[in-house]
Amino acid sequence: MEEKEGFASNFVWAFAFIVIVGMIVGALYYSGFLGRITGTKHEKIDINIKAPSTIIKLIK
Repeated sequence: MEEKEGFASNFVWAFAFIVIVGMIVGALYYSGFLGRITGTKHEKIDINIKAPSTIIKLIK
């Protein structure tokens, strides 16, 4: 049997390739890996330390 590669076959392979690459790039983007590579990801850390008043009196 002879396989003929026509326009439809090439289109299906190209479309599948685009979908697979898109899924890989999307996974890397949402995991934050691309932000770490390019240095554009900024993490904000908010630290609120609240100690009971009895501990604060003991420290002073």
